[in-house]
Amino acid sequence: MIKKLWGAALLALSPMLGFAQTNIVDEIIWVVGNEPILLSDVEETRISSEAYGQPVDNPYCTIPEQIAVNKLFVHQAELDSVTVSESDVIRAVDNRINESIQAFGSREALEQMYGRSVSQMRENLKKQYREQMMADEVRQKLTTDVKATPAEVREYFKNVPNDSLPFIPTQVEVQIITSVPEVPRAEVERIENKLREYARRVNSGEADFSTLAKFYSEDGSARNGGELGYMGRNQLVPEFANVAFTLNDPKKVSKIVRSEYGYHIIQLIDKKGDKINVRHILLKPHIDDSEIEKGIARLDSIANDIRANKFTFDAAALALSDDKDTRNNHGLMANVDQQNGTVSSRFEMQDLPADVAKVVDTLSVGQISRAFRMTNDKGQEVCAVVMLKNRIEGHPANMTEDFQTLRDVVVNKRKEEKIEQWIKDKIKTTYVRISPDWRNCKFHYEGWVK
Repeated sequence: MIKKLWGAALLALSPMLGFAQTNIVDEIIWVVGNEPILLSDVEETRISSEAYGQPVDNPYCTIPEQIAVNKLFVHQAELDSVTVSESDVIRAVDNRINESIQAFGSREALEQMYGRSVSQMRENLKKQYREQMMADEVRQKLTTDVKATPAEVREYFKNVPNDSLPFIPTQVEVQIITSVPEVPRAEVERIENKLREYARRVNSGEADFSTLAKFYSEDGSARNGGELGYMGRNQLVPEFANVAFTLNDPKKVSKIVRSEYGYHIIQLIDKKGDKINVRHILLKPHIDDSEIEKGIARLDSIANDIRANKFTFDAAALALSDDKDTRNNHGLMANVDQQNGTVSSRFEMQDLPADVAKVVDTLSVGQISRAFRMTNDKGQEVCAVVMLKNRIEGHPANMTEDFQTLRDVVVNKRKEEKIEQWIKDKIKTTYVRISPDWRNCKFHYEGWVK
């Protein structure tokens, strides 16, 4: 029945006209709990998937079920009183809108494709992203205690043939020494004077902090008016947190705060328990090329001394590097997996910072690069020199070298199994209604049609 229904509909649905411009009337096709799934929800997902080169097989069966599964998690999130940061939602929506405009070539082309304005799309996406973040929170909560012991990992892979083991791509270990160019006092004064003027305008009521942030802040939060969302003290750099958590008056602006990211002024929005929501304006010093050249010359000199065996790269990194994240580890770069909470010294090439990867790709093991300029993860332009410490060629995973990868395989499989079982159980206890024309599908999960 669905194929018959959509045979004519798809002929009428020119991709360049979009759902809203056809004669098809929107309708509720599923209800999960108290949440409706609209025909337009399915159609917009289909169009987006095709636009991103990821068409969905049998979309008018697959997509409604995918949306329905997400609704199960949203329903649970509401029962658990799960909340998400509105600023995180807005940030995600803005990123998606910007990516879509880039994919379609222009704002006008995007609006033509979907048959609605960008502002209308933004409002719809807010709801989608808010629900997705709520669902993700429930998934994480459900699987937070899933673990695997070394014995369990060994047992899982004991009888797995080599050709079925995960293949580990070529990985590298890299040591780095950085030099942060000196910022002239005149540049610091220029920035501080600007921030004082912004603070004066806000404190006097002449300007709105969020408006100034949108126009002048050099942080990614600028598009959200400088708002960071609710954060704990340990989620903020110490210098910033020390000032932010002392603020009590939302109408006043903080003193100037210097951090590794640059110079900030902060305004309190709200406090909730041990978390705080603030806005900030960040200005970064502009570094003259002459200062960059001095840093490169200094690092080239250090590299030459290492090559001449005057001291080791390890000793130089510990004593001379400005990078506090690697300095105490003798310059060894760390690959942090935020999702799994793991840290490794090994990187696949695409996981290295682009400026570093480009240089490392030219080195042999033990070779030291010439000094180069790069942008670090704080957004600072710095000078760097690197040494390729080790290269591990691609190979089937083994317990000796790749235990962490194998453990992740076991843990992720267990998480998937736990989520699968939860979905099956949740379907049994959740009100679901599917319109008759949308029931004749081979769904992944049983029990939808009741």
